[in-house]
Amino acid sequence: MAPGIRRLDLWSAGALAIAALVLVPIVAVFWLAAFPSENIWPHLIATVLPRYLGNTLVLMTGVGLLTAVVGTGTAWLVAMHDFPGRAWLSWALLMPLAIPAYVGAYALVDFLDYAGPVQTALRATFGWTGAGDYVFPSIRSLPSAVLVIGLSLYPYVYLLARAAFSEQSGAGYEVARALGAGPWRRFLRVGLPLARPAVAAGVAVTMMETVNDFGVVDFFGVQTLTTGIFSTWLSGGNAGGAAQIACVILVLIAGLVLVERQSRASRRFWQAARSQRPVARTALRGARGWTATLACAVPVILGFVFPAGVMAWHSVVSAEGWLAPGLIRALVNTLVVAGAAAVVTVSLALFMTYGVRMTGRTLPRRLLPVTTVGYAAPGAVLGLGVLIPLAALDNQVADAVVALTGHDPGLILTGSSAALVFAYVVRFFAIGQGAADAALGRIPPSLPMAARSLGRTPGGVLRAVHLPLMRGSVAMALLLVFVDAMKELPATLLLRPFNFNTLATRVHDQASLERLAQAAPAALVITGVGLIAVLLLARADASR
Repeated sequence: MAPGIRRLDLWSAGALAIAALVLVPIVAVFWLAAFPSENIWPHLIATVLPRYLGNTLVLMTGVGLLTAVVGTGTAWLVAMHDFPGRAWLSWALLMPLAIPAYVGAYALVDFLDYAGPVQTALRATFGWTGAGDYVFPSIRSLPSAVLVIGLSLYPYVYLLARAAFSEQSGAGYEVARALGAGPWRRFLRVGLPLARPAVAAGVAVTMMETVNDFGVVDFFGVQTLTTGIFSTWLSGGNAGGAAQIACVILVLIAGLVLVERQSRASRRFWQAARSQRPVARTALRGARGWTATLACAVPVILGFVFPAGVMAWHSVVSAEGWLAPGLIRALVNTLVVAGAAAVVTVSLALFMTYGVRMTGRTLPRRLLPVTTVGYAAPGAVLGLGVLIPLAALDNQVADAVVALTGHDPGLILTGSSAALVFAYVVRFFAIGQGAADAALGRIPPSLPMAARSLGRTPGGVLRAVHLPLMRGSVAMALLLVFVDAMKELPATLLLRPFNFNTLATRVHDQASLERLAQAAPAALVITGVGLIAVLLLARADASR
């Protein structure tokens, strides 16, 4: 071996292979967009793209503003004040994370649409005979989509903002109070500027999740870039055009991330450790206290209690839906693909994160943060990037098998749930990687060094030292990836095999046919599992 050339070890090779695997779908999307079989880009620009882009920007802006106001406001109340019900509201405000946004959309339409109980009661009360006798706002609209998605996603902002407010020093607020600043001025001049990076990060996440949404905008008839991928590819039969729309989404997401990071870089705040002491919560009594309780309870009621209640009502009224064969099959399929995705994602993330730490090589270390790009990419984009290269590989493998054996094996990857699991792994790799990196960082270096000095191999150190100390973090990562994979809709719709349903696609299919009673049991199962994850997340956050 030539001097200066280091042999590629197993950990480096594995880390590079995992990084390549995660980045393949994104590269495939750009390749398809750059070299389409039929270039319809000029047609897209002249016709539908401005509408898709405009609706997407309005939706992102509306959801960003709503989640910023609700998440930051409730976080400030919980972190800085005592009021009736604060103890249980502090974790109840996370509960809307358990409800997929599309379930909230189905519940809202069922409750407020023409045939729903509200308009039916209005007609019965006032003697109206039809829609022409009164004016009622349209439910399937862009503002409704903003409301539903915002109420589902505000906990991202709430969680980060609450942590930021709780970690601030009480000294700054005491000085502001001594200078005559009232509660609003202390919030606007002291609390919010210090928490702004956390709020901005949370809002960026909600806006990226908004771009990913398909169930809500499809049900409400709002044409966005994500629905454009579906219509251009599935209805128009043009994968290249869909990839070009997907590239617009990726550029939009990249711009959002860059703006958020630049805004954080331009304003930095430090707190001296010696003067750090917690903020003394202010007690709110009487009407002010109950107003704070109501302000925190309304997002929980609208974002969790209402949609869960509507689904529970339908599942009780039509209890036979729990025994439907389609529900059982969808549940089994979900457990298999989401469980496999969780195990594979966390295992690969743990291997890569540990391998990067072990090898110390520059390239794997620089690729590690790049592998999180899948979490920012919407499911529809990843579905496109996964299906096209895997279909080409499937056809080549099938042709080779036929040439060698004369037997046609069919489509091994895209004809099974393997492509779906692969998309989940790429989409949620950032969750596993973040959990593994944080857990490894909390382990004192002296422990693995002592194990290595006693003759343990790197793999032996991982099994004997790291994994026992990381059990809690690994279990939480497995649960979070499982729940997110279970709720994922756009990628599942694009990549599921023929006649293959998960709980998410069953809810979507049944609700699209206005059969909410059949969709309700699957929606409640998703909500129940998601609620377990939220409660564990709240417990872990409270123990810090």
